[in-house]
Amino acid sequence: MELKVNMSEYLPLRDVVFNTLRQAILRGELKPGERLMEIQLANKLGVSRTPIREAIRKLELEGLVLMIPRKGAEVADISEKSLRDVLEVRRALEELAVRLTCEKITKAQIRELRESAEEFKKILRSSDITQIAEADVRFHDIIYLATDNQKLILLLNNLREQMYRYRIEYLKRPEVYPQLTAEHEEIIRRIERKEKEEACEIVCKHIDNQVEAVMNSIRTKNS
Repeated sequence: MELKVNMSEYLPLRDVVFNTLRQAILRGELKPGERLMEIQLANKLGVSRTPIREAIRKLELEGLVLMIPRKGAEVADISEKSLRDVLEVRRALEELAVRLTCEKITKAQIRELRESAEEFKKILRSSDITQIAEADVRFHDIIYLATDNQKLILLLNNLREQMYRYRIEYLKRPEVYPQLTAEHEEIIRRIERKEKEEACEIVCKHIDNQVEAVMNSIRTKNS
């Protein structure tokens, strides 16, 4: 697997290494159960073992890495508990975001939301999971920005990182794409009409469907 450190980031080396490994886990490049060997990672990234060790400790605190006695560090599994924990928080925050967006969204932002939904549909044909996930993120980002609430946007952006590998897991299943695009269109329609309750209902359904699909995937893998 190719890992590359972005040295253009204006951050201490330990943080750059941490971000590199974190993104590799969230994007599924480092897979659940995969061992994190300090020497091997240091060689791949062209750094000493010290920032690798520090990054692994931070990843453990985030729940992305487990320390196994006599084995060392490995990428944590995507568990039903961690999925529910993250998506329960997302559900509550997205519901608030949609309520605020119904009040504050501009016509220009509605157009942007429609364009984003169309772009998402086009990218679905590519079969590139990373591109599809990024397009889905962009759609939701427009809703977040329309809230004009910087604290809420910050919370949602932080949560987005933790959501990423669940989003990837969900989008690996092409059979969900028609339902997903239909939900995007319904969200836009309700927001444009400023129908708060209906918009919240479809957003919650959108998230609940994701939970169910990823849960089924986890159970299939564990059976």
